[in-house]
Amino acid sequence: TLKRLKEIERPEVVEAIEVARAHGDLSENAEYHAAKERQGQIEAQVIDLEDRIARAVIIDPRELSGDRVVFAATVHLLDEDDKKIVYQIVGQTEANARVGRISYSSPLGRALIGRRVGEEVEVTTPSGDRYYTIESVEFI
Repeated sequence: TLKRLKEIERPEVVEAIEVARAHGDLSENAEYHAAKERQGQIEAQVIDLEDRIARAVIIDPRELSGDRVVFAATVHLLDEDDKKIVYQIVGQTEANARVGRISYSSPLGRALIGRRVGEEVEVTTPSGDRYYTIESVEFI
């Protein structure tokens, strides 16, 4: 998390750099170079996370409506074996198919986005093509 990076890992790597610097010649100091490399990685992660937070938009699914599958929609599907399946379309970091949350960029998510109730979608998986019918779309 951003908090862990800023409050724990960043200070630890600064301390590691100081300890390594105390060993003398930096040109052949592997500890120093490893710590500096780790510092660069931490800073890149901090910048990436801060950028994601700055660009994040909160979407309240209850404010959405319609019969078209969009981000944040909860989609009720019927598979080719007449098994009912329910997924919410979410971002990559929130996705967890075991609890019914699939990424909009997953194969099924991409197949569903923009489709309407009653439409059939085809998804290619490693085990073969799967077919689903969109039974309903809700925003909860």
